[in-house]
Amino acid sequence: MAGWAGVELSALNPLRTVWLALAAAFLLALLLQLAPAGLLPSCALFQDLIRYGKTKLSGPLRPAVCRAFDVPKRYFSHFYIISVLWNGFLLWSLSQSVFLGTPFPNWLRALLRTLGATPFRALELESRASQMLVGELALSAFLVLVFLWVHSLRRLFECFYVSVFSNAVIHVVQYCFGLVYYVLVGLTVLSQMPMDDKNGVIVHCQHRIPFGDWFDYVSSANYLAELMIYISMAVTFGFHNLTWWLVVTYVFFSQALSAFFNHNFYKSTFVSYPKHRKAFLPFLF
Repeated sequence: MAGWAGVELSALNPLRTVWLALAAAFLLALLLQLAPAGLLPSCALFQDLIRYGKTKLSGPLRPAVCRAFDVPKRYFSHFYIISVLWNGFLLWSLSQSVFLGTPFPNWLRALLRTLGATPFRALELESRASQMLVGELALSAFLVLVFLWVHSLRRLFECFYVSVFSNAVIHVVQYCFGLVYYVLVGLTVLSQMPMDDKNGVIVHCQHRIPFGDWFDYVSSANYLAELMIYISMAVTFGFHNLTWWLVVTYVFFSQALSAFFNHNFYKSTFVSYPKHRKAFLPFLF
């Protein structure tokens, strides 16, 4: 097991590079928003790319060239359609491999190797120990994929039957990023395995102050819950799994940035907004 931990902590493969770069980019964007106003980038495109939905309305004036690339925020449902289909396929492929011994398709094996999946021979363990470790990692990946698929299915249901998107928009770059994200996150889960050779009535579209449960402590309890989901996946993989903790790091900073904008929107919109409520982390931020 010690040898495997060494491999985990030392290698920087393509997937880890991507997640580390995304985490760093969103951390930088968050720090820039927390900096004094004079230090903020004046580029309208930068602000347009880090805001979406209602937070675009409270941001700087958007030039026409930026508005030309708007797509409806209701297109969020496309992310979860892709996730349910793609990650459902990955879950089915993994189930076939774990329970029936069916190998992954050649193109999928090649893609996972390209992204940095660990070859089985790199473990350098005794045969019995190797089999036990591979079994544990396969089961962990299976459980995390199940969690991810159920999470995506729940979000898809919310998009169709719960969420009210009104006329909010997102940038087309954010839309493309969301599509790629749910493809990449499923591949990240699978790469952790070593490789052998709407019903109801809409009353209004106006924003209201949320109350109850976690919303009594933070403005964006939904973003905090999203972070907790990914942390639970990381715990399932094990605390030594560097790749998935990089995913968690990215999720933390991206959700913190969105929560920061939400918090400012609520404070600027509602005079009576609770003073004690934080943006993302109870009592801290």
